[in-house]
Amino acid sequence: MKVLVTGGAGYIGSHTVYQLVKEGHNVIVYDNLSKGHRKAVPAEVTFVEGDLRDGALLAEVLRSHKIEAVVHFAADSLVGESMGAPSKYYHNNVVATLALLDTMGECGVDKIVFSSTAAVYGEPEVCPICEDMPTQPTNVYGRTKLVIEGMLSDFSMAYGLKYVSLRYFNAAGALAGGAIGEDHAPETHLLPLILQTALGQRSAISIYGTDYDTEDGTCIRDYIHVTDLADAHVRALGHLISGGEPRVYNLGSEQGFSVRQVIEQAKAVTGIDFIVQEAPRRAGDPGVLVASSAKIRSELGWQPVQSDLNSIIASAWQWHQTHPEGYKA
Repeated sequence: MKVLVTGGAGYIGSHTVYQLVKEGHNVIVYDNLSKGHRKAVPAEVTFVEGDLRDGALLAEVLRSHKIEAVVHFAADSLVGESMGAPSKYYHNNVVATLALLDTMGECGVDKIVFSSTAAVYGEPEVCPICEDMPTQPTNVYGRTKLVIEGMLSDFSMAYGLKYVSLRYFNAAGALAGGAIGEDHAPETHLLPLILQTALGQRSAISIYGTDYDTEDGTCIRDYIHVTDLADAHVRALGHLISGGEPRVYNLGSEQGFSVRQVIEQAKAVTGIDFIVQEAPRRAGDPGVLVASSAKIRSELGWQPVQSDLNSIIASAWQWHQTHPEGYKA
């Protein structure tokens, strides 16, 4: 199938591009490179630099490449930034996605796989988290993703749009072999921050909050290997190709690891005893976030096969060792 991947030069997007190509799809990447990296896109994949709100360019790409489906990653995703710059997030996430959906409609493209987030749940009272639990996002980023999910539902009912929305938990790891990996500026994710500390690029790694109601007092999160996420996108696309109805799925490993556990496992994988320091809690950080992914396992046969903590850290470490400056190298 001819697939347009928006944000395909980003972290999860680029890993999904590799998986789509591996599965035999004809892929076009559309990215404005505000966050992504041209080097993350395979050389054999057609790349178009553009903004989703450039309707003329987007329509030309959809028509000239005879696009049949879209996998939509393009978005701003920093929680802290979203709280201080809500206008930016509503424009770049909600308005840009509306422009994408309108242009898809004009060009007769009726299938989309959407990159959503576990942030739509806010601070759940119960774990593991199922798809039918209340959606009460506590930050602007999560609210923009929830608004888009509503748009997809409305477009489905009004115009027959076929969609799958995938709510990620904590993506981590890198492609086997280390060709592509995680490179954000600024970096906010725990594992790359830990590995940058192991490389000596940071003086210490901070644990924010040690008084949570967990076994070791630190936050617990559900980590999912980025290649397992990519596989879920390919399966979601297959669901739509086969005529499947709109769906919303959680993507998680269903295992929770504390911040201290991740740090200690990283020390074991790297063989480096780096400095760890404790800091106060950050506002809005829930104690425990663990997914139930039973729905996608049952309906699409998805199984995370690389999402044990050791595999996640080992693959990320290979990337960071060979690319200490990210894609600048």
